[in-house]
Amino acid sequence: MEKSDAEIEALTNEVIGGGIEVHREFGPGLLESIYQECLVIVLRRAGIQVEIEKLIRISFQGQRLNTRLKIDLLVGGCIIVELKAVDRLHPVHSAQVITYLKLTGFPVGLLMNFNATTLKAGLKRLDHPSRFLKKFLPPTP
Repeated sequence: MEKSDAEIEALTNEVIGGGIEVHREFGPGLLESIYQECLVIVLRRAGIQVEIEKLIRISFQGQRLNTRLKIDLLVGGCIIVELKAVDRLHPVHSAQVITYLKLTGFPVGLLMNFNATTLKAGLKRLDHPSRFLKKFLPPTP
């Protein structure tokens, strides 16, 4: 079942809040896998569905690939969460999430870098390109 924009926004806020909770507890400097496990604990305790390292089948020129795309977390069946523990986010990290959104059709991606002074400083929300355009272009008659 497809989620409404309001449901997606509420779920996105829950994920961000969970990330902030984990970051406040531990701060920067740990492995990505530790942050991932902690975020999953927080989200599942809140009753939110989380799939870890979700494998997604993709195709190239009409042929299904044997190698699958691996998403760090898929939350609520609609939000991609890409976790990092790096010195700083680079444009390629955002491009990675946008590519994942294009390949999967999921509406929202969150890029979370836990190796920042605050999670807010290491957080980037990315919308699927078609969702982004829908917000700014008038509806077609």
